[in-house]
Amino acid sequence: MERLRPYFPKSRGRTRVDDRRVLSGIIFINRNGLRWSDAPAEYGPAKTLYNRWKRWSDMGVFARIMIGLAEQDPDNKTISIDATYLKAHRTASSLRLKKGGVDA
Repeated sequence: MERLRPYFPKSRGRTRVDDRRVLSGIIFINRNGLRWSDAPAEYGPAKTLYNRWKRWSDMGVFARIMIGLAEQDPDNKTISIDATYLKAHRTASSLRLKKGGVDA
């Protein structure tokens, strides 16, 4: 987390929720495919998580973090950033069932 500190925007005088805690919450939500409202309380308010994610995305904070971390250790053999996102429709699990609930 110390390597990430320079990439966070500076505070504008008001006390903010800890950036590291918010970043952990954003990662948790995205990794598990949850809604913002389903965020565990230990990451802070869901509205704060969403607002910070939206603001940081618009400002390019996440892109700067990825570029900065990749530049710190330029071993091009091991750097891989994957932006794949797969989502199944809610009925995908029942596609093998015939009408009446009998397996195909």
